[in-house]
Amino acid sequence: MSDPVDVPLGEGHVAVDLPDCTVDVARPAGGEAVDPAVATERALDDPNGPSLSALVDPDDTVAVVVTDLTRATPDEALLAPLLDRLGRLGVVREQVTVVVGLGLHRPMTDEELDAMLGEFAPLAVNHDPDDTVVAGEVDGVPVELHRTVAAADHVLSTGMVEPHQYAGFSGGAKTVVVGAGGEPLIRYTHGPDMLSRDGVRLGRVADNPFREFLDRAGDVAGVEFCLNVTRGPQGVLGVAAGDPRAVVRELAATAREALAVEVEEGYDAVVAGVGAPKDATLYQATRAATYVVLGAANPLREGGRVVVPARLQEGAGDGRGEQRFFDRLSGATDAGTLYEEMREGYEPGAQRAFVVARALRDHPLVVTDSEAPDVVERCLMRAEEGVADAVDPGSRVLVVPDALNTLLV
Repeated sequence: MSDPVDVPLGEGHVAVDLPDCTVDVARPAGGEAVDPAVATERALDDPNGPSLSALVDPDDTVAVVVTDLTRATPDEALLAPLLDRLGRLGVVREQVTVVVGLGLHRPMTDEELDAMLGEFAPLAVNHDPDDTVVAGEVDGVPVELHRTVAAADHVLSTGMVEPHQYAGFSGGAKTVVVGAGGEPLIRYTHGPDMLSRDGVRLGRVADNPFREFLDRAGDVAGVEFCLNVTRGPQGVLGVAAGDPRAVVRELAATAREALAVEVEEGYDAVVAGVGAPKDATLYQATRAATYVVLGAANPLREGGRVVVPARLQEGAGDGRGEQRFFDRLSGATDAGTLYEEMREGYEPGAQRAFVVARALRDHPLVVTDSEAPDVVERCLMRAEEGVADAVDPGSRVLVVPDALNTLLV
């Protein structure tokens, strides 16, 4: 008999109670939490590469690209010291625009912007991927940018360095060139050719073609300075500022040390926790399954299932990418056929369907506790009321309470 394990669900938790199963729990050791305010000031005082004072003049315009509500980045807390530093350099708020890096996600509402950005919400504009200008190209791929970003004298960003299925870790130039970019770059970087290349995988930064392309696109976009954080179970583990490449390397090393967990193979089921904000949509919540199945070490036996408790109050998601994801999965008859069809190409945003189909070929995905079971069932997955309904008695189960911030190795 195993004791119940709390797994995130929305803003709360659900107890995973499987008394008839053998249950192991994968919890990252984490690291020592830092005071975010103190660490941010220290990072700005000692950045990787040139400081803001060496880059910015009083008459310059500045675009700061921030993450949207699908990332748990403390953007308001990062913007406050960043804009304070700019103010000391003579850059007043009227010279600063905050661009919300949506990529192909839905626009944020005024209420959401207020909640996320606080006093800086009046400076914010939602990115529109259909209203971009070409800043240059990389390997023949146009680098399109939000007009304000392209026109600014300086491009800065905040962001979260966290495990990412393709880039290894998010953050750095990715916030700008994907978040505030156009469809051509997203189509290329998230297409089947790029995603099938060696080195494009969760937790890997060095020799990762996806990450390398984004960094080069960041050079074209003029991303000079970023302010990023990384998190672990204990809270914020580090803050770094300056050159985007160096910031990602520094924080990825911190995250990797804190989040790696060694696991065995042969589990019948993995219960993968997500929680807010990622479990608002099926598009985002499926990351938990693909992180488990397509990461460095897949702990499942052949045919073993992934169980993801997720609120799904927004269904599949309302953004262009989320809808393309839903259309692909809901229009398919089986995962294997869909995967082979999508290897020939797909629309930007549909890459999540491609990766989910790749995982579903070998492992069923069961979503529990959701408000949209019909959406789940239409997308080649199974919906159950609770975790206990999704796991067979006598199973050997691995519970990963924070699947998006755990690196199984």
